[in-house]
Amino acid sequence: MAREGTKKQAQAGQGDALQPTPGGPSKPPKVGTGPASERCRAGSGGEGGVKGQGLLIKGKEEVEEALNLRPRRLAEYIGQGQVVESLGIAIEAAKKRGDAVDHVLLYGPPGLGKTTLAHIIAKEMDVGIVTTSGPALEKGGDLIGILTHLKKGDVFFIDEIHRLPRTVEEYLYSAVEDFAISIVFDKGSHARSYRSRLEKFTLVGATTRAGLISSPLRERFGIQRALDFYTMEELCRVVRRSAALLQVPVDEEGVVEIARRSRGTPRIANRILRRVRDYAQVRHAGVITRPVTQEALELEGIDGEGLTTLDKKFLETVIIHYKGGPVGLEAIAAVLQEETDTLVDMVEPFLLKAGFILRTPKGRKATDKAHGYLGLPKTSAEERQLSFLPGQR
Repeated sequence: MAREGTKKQAQAGQGDALQPTPGGPSKPPKVGTGPASERCRAGSGGEGGVKGQGLLIKGKEEVEEALNLRPRRLAEYIGQGQVVESLGIAIEAAKKRGDAVDHVLLYGPPGLGKTTLAHIIAKEMDVGIVTTSGPALEKGGDLIGILTHLKKGDVFFIDEIHRLPRTVEEYLYSAVEDFAISIVFDKGSHARSYRSRLEKFTLVGATTRAGLISSPLRERFGIQRALDFYTMEELCRVVRRSAALLQVPVDEEGVVEIARRSRGTPRIANRILRRVRDYAQVRHAGVITRPVTQEALELEGIDGEGLTTLDKKFLETVIIHYKGGPVGLEAIAAVLQEETDTLVDMVEPFLLKAGFILRTPKGRKATDKAHGYLGLPKTSAEERQLSFLPGQR
């Protein structure tokens, strides 16, 4: 009986982690104050604690919460100062009116915190959140089922909202504007329509490609904010916070080295921190230093500028195969045998931001910085012309 009770508690903890509710844990782990064992203690929980290296956390749910690096409140969120400030004002005003927050559209490269902000909005408003993605909503009935079960003030989060099917998207128009939805029963001469009222909710849409969202849907978002890459200072703060939550000893040079190779993205910084932590525990004394970080990331194929093997192949394709460009993205994808969406979402944003490539009307073009970084000579205009003649390749 005791084993069955423990199993039920574990299953309940998993459910809470997948679907945050207003009744979830209200106190996030503290960072930067008190001893390490207190910083990561999640409070009281079920029977059977987890013990090790000064850490004592009771219950599986508390363990998962302590290892979850996502900030839970706006005050904990690092970076994106203007976005956080505008959302804070909107949340505070909605609380004073006793109303739901206006619909929010967040767009920008992957890993900058769009999903995190959606959960923070729900947490700050003390309401529930329902999460899904554009491709998952294949039929209008899927959307109707979700909308009709939303409670007052709930947050409805749709990731990759630009991939919503058009038929499903049309149901959203009246839902987000009038908080009502029309349901059609039967077909032909027996068809009848029923207009169902919805509770007032907040739609939060996230996308990496805002230009693909149709104009009618985009204009229905009252708050539209772009998330940009993080600065070195902000990434260092992210690494320090995550290292404190993971209870990983790291010196300042190690923090800077991880931040420098994180491509301006917190998600990548946290991922790199975990990989360096594993390497340090196995090959060294568990302490992350600059030499340890360099060794670990060399093994991972991440160089000093944060470029991966795929990034370098992208640049080499433009410079070597196409004489520095310009060249179309589909031609590059064909050489690399990768999907164009992979290159657009994962490779191009950072290369453009870092100044390694240019996007021109004729295609992508490598910059002088890319030639110098890879040690490849720049092809002159005359040589590019000759390369198109027979026998000159």
